[in-house]
Amino acid sequence: MEKKLRDKLSSVGKRYTKNTPPFFKKLRTAGLVLAAIGTSIVAAPIALPAIAVTIGGYLILGGTVITAVSQTAVNEIDFEE
Repeated sequence: MEKKLRDKLSSVGKRYTKNTPPFFKKLRTAGLVLAAIGTSIVAAPIALPAIAVTIGGYLILGGTVITAVSQTAVNEIDFEE
């Protein structure tokens, strides 16, 4: 079981070092922008309604997930197991 987990982790590490396709680079940038917008809403120095802070939290979550998934995308040709 441990060997299987190590193989999966090394696979993710190899994916991070490969080139990302252009579409996923754009998607990664969009995720970073969403996370930045959410962070600025949550960390605003003025009192905001609770719904705005909740939406900011969701933007942070969505942006970070999009960024992480986009970073691991590679062309099948470039990645061989």
